Amino acid sequence: MKAFIFDLNGTMINDMEFHLDGWHSMLNKLGANMTREEVRGHMYGKNEELLMRIFGKERFTMQEMLDIAHQKEVLYQEAFRPHLELIAGLPVFLREAAAKGIPMAIGSAANRFNISYVLDNLQLHDFFKAIVSAEDVTTSKPNPEVFLKCATALQAAPADCIVFEDAPKGVEAALNAGMEAIALTTMHTREEFAGYSNIRAFVSDYNDPVLQQLLTA
Repeated sequence: MKAFIFDLNGTMINDMEFHLDGWHSMLNKLGANMTREEVRGHMYGKNEELLMRIFGKERFTMQEMLDIAHQKEVLYQEAFRPHLELIAGLPVFLREAAAKGIPMAIGSAANRFNISYVLDNLQLHDFFKAIVSAEDVTTSKPNPEVFLKCATALQAAPADCIVFEDAPKGVEAALNAGMEAIALTTMHTREEFAGYSNIRAFVSDYNDPVLQQLLTA
């Protein structure tokens, strides 16, 4: 493969349960009365899209949704900070990919506030030629816009990119972009990815030997 594109949450850092805790608390304070598993089913796309899926499009103004989302992100960052580290094997994988000259990008539904939180604290900026965040796309995954923008920024054809994802909607976005995917099973089981023909492999972390094939191909 000529380029690697990484989702962030659940793919580079194993933080999705912390996001789930934050949303579960925030949504129920707003009157949603949802279980954690019910909230889990809405954990994709932009923050404002999540709020509109649950409360409808008329409940909050855009500024109110941005404020709610920011409050949730502050809670998440404070809770996750003691646990902030890359998924096992990823530091070495990034260094090896960089040494081979493979261009890399982040394509995430996270906002810049959360992406910077990770990249700044873990000093990862130098690994990534491009970052496409929630603010940079019109339509979230499974729309392929985020990954196609990454491919353009990396000057790589979609077929030459491989996407690292932890969510079925993200794998679907890669499929819609004409890209293969490596599926991280950090939050979803293999069964939840059934029906996606573009998955090259399932891995639990970046120590899996199958990933070495990507670096030597």
